[in-house]
Amino acid sequence: MAPPYHDAPRLTAVLGPTNTGKTHLAVERMLGHRSGMIGLPLRLLAREVYDNVVARVGDRAVALITGEEKLVPARPRYFVCTVEAMPLDRPVDFLAVDEIQLADDGERGHVFTDRLLNARGLEETMFLGADTIRRLVRRLAPDMAFISRPRLSRLDYAGPKKLTRLPPRSAVVTFSANDVYALADVLRRQRGGAAVVLGALSPRTRNAQVALYQGGDVDYMVATDAIGMGLNMDVDHVAFAALRKFDGRGLRALTPAELAQIAGRAGRYMNDGTFGTTGDVGGLDADVVEAIEGHRFPSLRAIYWRNARLRFTSLDALIRSLDAPPPAPGLMRAPDVDDRRALGALAGEEEIRRFAANPDAVRLLWEVCRIPDYRKTMDDAHARLLGRVYTHLMQGDGVLPEDWADRHVAPFDRIDGDIDTLVTRIAHVRTWTYISHRTGWLADPGHWQARTRAIEDRLSDALHDRLTQRFVDQRGSALVRELKRGGAVSAAIDDDGAVDVVATEKLRGR
Repeated sequence: MAPPYHDAPRLTAVLGPTNTGKTHLAVERMLGHRSGMIGLPLRLLAREVYDNVVARVGDRAVALITGEEKLVPARPRYFVCTVEAMPLDRPVDFLAVDEIQLADDGERGHVFTDRLLNARGLEETMFLGADTIRRLVRRLAPDMAFISRPRLSRLDYAGPKKLTRLPPRSAVVTFSANDVYALADVLRRQRGGAAVVLGALSPRTRNAQVALYQGGDVDYMVATDAIGMGLNMDVDHVAFAALRKFDGRGLRALTPAELAQIAGRAGRYMNDGTFGTTGDVGGLDADVVEAIEGHRFPSLRAIYWRNARLRFTSLDALIRSLDAPPPAPGLMRAPDVDDRRALGALAGEEEIRRFAANPDAVRLLWEVCRIPDYRKTMDDAHARLLGRVYTHLMQGDGVLPEDWADRHVAPFDRIDGDIDTLVTRIAHVRTWTYISHRTGWLADPGHWQARTRAIEDRLSDALHDRLTQRFVDQRGSALVRELKRGGAVSAAIDDDGAVDVVATEKLRGR
């Protein structure tokens, strides 16, 4: 199929609100070239796009590259990646980056800014995102052409509603795990149950929970803003149960643009959607409603930047290059995030400094510092793990000892425990999945990749089961499914006066 916009300029920003088909457009453009690469904001979204592209061109033509997963055939033509994992040393005819307005994010923004300034395809480059970044893109990339994409459906404010009065096919949004669980408990008791989507869930668990909702087993979902980045779901209404979130530094109110990114999950393609509030939130201010309905928000004033041209001549030179000031107006220095904090912690250790005595050793230390802290604690335990990884790699045969790796991985290969325990184990295992994909760090990386993936899959399946057991009334959801299919139900009063309702065609005898 020939891609649209045959005469599109080489450097293009495609901007607009949610549900405008921007990602679809980029995939079509990519497949119209001999080779291409697209960077996406979430591992889960990258997997979804990868599966769609594979269905069209076959798995031999497509690579999937994320921090924790690499599926790279012998001669791939197309690369589907998370933004951080894009192999930019690989030339491709077409290159795209999705959700480019995330350059405004304190934790990851500097990566998106780097892609905006430095990532280019040989024939065509496309950046996708919200219109709030237009003014800065025009300043930082003067050769950029712009395409505006209107939303495909209406998004209207429906006001506040009680949790138990929300319409079917609603997503309830809050910003802490405890609040998600509390709301899902209420929906289980009152409305038969809810699927749960949290950023801390593994992609496999999130997929299973979304499938529970998409398949009609439950009519409600309770989620954090993890649903705000392009996950494709049939949501008719988004209800905010909170308007403030902890962003790593403190509790703050969400901006209208952030609320719109989440509210925009309501409605899909040509189906209209609504948004509102629930619980103790009260109504939204009229100016916020007007901004969300009209997709009009203030332009970003600056985006985060961190020097990508690092110097590895010495440890101190690396630190100075990381801390270099932004080179242009509209760019602000990124805060010290996990990798920079880890480097600062390890640079203070005498043994680490002794090892980091040449450019190759400094470069390796920086790679080790970039091992993500999936538990989001950045505590002494994570720093100690990074220190041990580095010292092992710098000694002996230059790989991590098998028995040492086993001692770290084996304790997490068990599926007993509650929801929080399983979430914590998945976070630990994801760290080792990441390590297993670093070139040359393990003597048998294929073994460790398969092992950590198998453990994560088992934990993810167990977590999905725990979530479903806790937050879904299985009997009630079965009745709801039967009624949707037009089945009959019958009711009887037992000796204790309780009413027993069953779907006569499907549930008799259970």
